[in-house]
Amino acid sequence: MGTYDHFVNADLASVGALLAEPARAKVLLALGDGRSLPASVLASEAGVSPPTASHHLARLVDGGLLTVASRGRHRYYALAGPQVAELLEAVARVAPVQPVASLRDGTRAHALRYARHCYDHLAGRLGVAVSEALVVPRHDGLEVTAAGAGKLAAIGVDARTGDSARACLDWTEQRHHVAGRLGRTLLERLLELDWLQRSPSTRALQLTDAGRAALPLELGITLP
Repeated sequence: MGTYDHFVNADLASVGALLAEPARAKVLLALGDGRSLPASVLASEAGVSPPTASHHLARLVDGGLLTVASRGRHRYYALAGPQVAELLEAVARVAPVQPVASLRDGTRAHALRYARHCYDHLAGRLGVAVSEALVVPRHDGLEVTAAGAGKLAAIGVDARTGDSARACLDWTEQRHHVAGRLGRTLLERLLELDWLQRSPSTRALQLTDAGRAALPLELGITLP
């Protein structure tokens, strides 16, 4: 079956039904940074009982949005791949924004908009700023510039002028950030340098003091 035939015959309704249940949507968002998490943690994230969570997780696995692996006595769930993370970003771009109900929710939302995991790469305002310092658009994605290749080499990321990079449209900024192999390698390096740190409980990434000093100098960006 060709790409066009697949598009025409795609069962969008079945995916929509999986996303339409709020608890399942919360589970998917909790896994949006590429982590594997046990059912007990996902139940807490979704605000449902363990038996209810198990039902929703089974639906998501059967629907092809999650994978599951056993580790000892526990079962760990993860997104089925980067295409699922891209689906969540695409839906988020057209979904209405939920009202902020508390200061905690507002702080969390601000942190996610500033810098976050998009599966295995950097997204948010910072992700877009970093990407625009390194790549330019091309007809089928992004391309590393000569200046970008030099900046990447200086921080220990292997890339050459003209290398192609996968583009991912940022749901908060409505501009592209770097995904794919280069996006994954870049985020791993920024974490190794301790310029960014993971949040223990959300997809947010924290810009450290070292990163605040180094990113403008090394990558030539104006911090958002």
